[in-house]
Amino acid sequence: MFELPKINLKDKVSEQEWQLRVDLAACYRLAHHYGWDDTIYTHISARLPNSDEYLVNAFGLAFDEITASNLVKVNLQGQILDDSPFQINPAGFTIHSAIHEVRDDAHCVIHLHTNETIVVSTMEGGLRPICQHAMFPLSAIAYHDYEGLAVNADEKIRLQSDLGTAHTLLLPNHGALTLGPTVGEAFMRWADLQRACEVQVMALATNQPLIPIKQEILDTVKLQQNKVHTGSTGGQKSWPAMLRKVYRIDPSFAE
Repeated sequence: MFELPKINLKDKVSEQEWQLRVDLAACYRLAHHYGWDDTIYTHISARLPNSDEYLVNAFGLAFDEITASNLVKVNLQGQILDDSPFQINPAGFTIHSAIHEVRDDAHCVIHLHTNETIVVSTMEGGLRPICQHAMFPLSAIAYHDYEGLAVNADEKIRLQSDLGTAHTLLLPNHGALTLGPTVGEAFMRWADLQRACEVQVMALATNQPLIPIKQEILDTVKLQQNKVHTGSTGGQKSWPAMLRKVYRIDPSFAE
């Protein structure tokens, strides 16, 4: 049985970097816990403070094997910057680097392939305003058409243009992504998107008429959310609880 190399970077990186590593590793473990992972594929990246260096998962590791120490440090070109024994999936980092290049607020980017986000992103009309969870992604959502595997550098320009200022991007035939100024806020945005897509798939399966939320309510929630939910208070309030959950499940993520 292949055993992962033992790495411990806790006393070899700055306190800021270590905390970011812990948060990002926790996010991977949560994605696994909730069943959002896709074997060894998909990625969650985070920018190191005051730099153009990023942390991302090692290629070949399952999400429940990710730890703070085995995250790989790279630049925007996907080049490894430390002496990690691991490699990364260059194609997998294409989408993340495209967003990090143009969005200073994208300190964390979560890109996953869950069944529900694939289904909803591929539906005509995309995400619909039929539940409260949908209100938050709908406040700043965009779409980027499928162009095949993300290995074409030219696609980055189109992805950047389609994303614009949105914090949620649906990828028809593919999945979705969310971004945020912290790991916690990006996670909260994904959790809301995922729940909204699950509700939509279930609701449409009933074949019953649905009651959409009125536009004036959508506009109100758009103003409210930055104060009470995924904005500066929401992500900060919920993330400590999520960290405690991961510690209870398996504290090895913080090694």
